[in-house]
Amino acid sequence: MADGYALATQVGVLAALNAAAGVTALVAGRIYDEPPQDVVFPYLRFNTIQPNAFDTDTAQGALVDITLEAHSRSPSGRVEAVRIAEAVKDALHRQEASVTVAGYTLVELIFETISATRDSDGRGYTAVIALQAMLDTA
Repeated sequence: MADGYALATQVGVLAALNAAAGVTALVAGRIYDEPPQDVVFPYLRFNTIQPNAFDTDTAQGALVDITLEAHSRSPSGRVEAVRIAEAVKDALHRQEASVTVAGYTLVELIFETISATRDSDGRGYTAVIALQAMLDTA
């Protein structure tokens, strides 16, 4: 059985991010669904992955909203977090050929927004990057 829209998109995005030199230069492969207890900063974490039906009379598909969080605790906190988010944008925005979503055709992958805020504990910053993938059943 093939993965559904959400999991297939996450697997494809994860592989693309791990293959992107600009991302790995900043987070060294620390891209998590759930970070370990003793996580090393900086890192990326998948946040929301929400598929929404996008069907036509002749085809099934989905618009998948994806957010990732870039976490930093360096002295340049906000700057580092935003640089990571920008590297994610560069690796994914309109880079459909670089992302394989098994069982589906990735029609487009679009950057939507980046925001950065100080963490509630005051010890770091988190930048959130939002993207949207349009999938069609292969």
